[in-house]
Amino acid sequence: MNTPKRLENALVKLYKAFHNNTLNPEDCTACAVGNILDNFDSWKHLSNDHGSLELSYVGRVHQNLGRKFNGYSPQEIVQIEKIFLEACGFKTPLCHYNQKPQNPTDKEVLFNGLCSVVAFLCKLDNVPNVMDYSKLFEYENNQPKYHLDTYLMS
Repeated sequence: MNTPKRLENALVKLYKAFHNNTLNPEDCTACAVGNILDNFDSWKHLSNDHGSLELSYVGRVHQNLGRKFNGYSPQEIVQIEKIFLEACGFKTPLCHYNQKPQNPTDKEVLFNGLCSVVAFLCKLDNVPNVMDYSKLFEYENNQPKYHLDTYLMS
């Protein structure tokens, strides 16, 4: 099976962020979308509320023009973020009084978020869920159990 380039790139970025402890659902440059979009925060202007599926004026303009950001449309980007936040235990859209996980950067919390995001990314590209890649996100003693290059070679 041929993995679409945007999916492959997103998985590699999420893998690195997870194992380098640079994945943070409360930081728009370090959340799932922030990492997929090279740690820039300009994507946050695509919606008015973090974790909302409703595009802002800017988001609608980009969507209507057919713009893509690392292969993803504005609507796909806000969907990815909502899925990540909710799978991590946040109530969306984000607000200071809404429910959130006790420790948002806990590896288990982040792993749950990544599993949901990877499943959604595969669905977007009409490929079977490649969660056999979940081995890439397994860890022991806060270290990766498998490494990307050796896992893909086997």
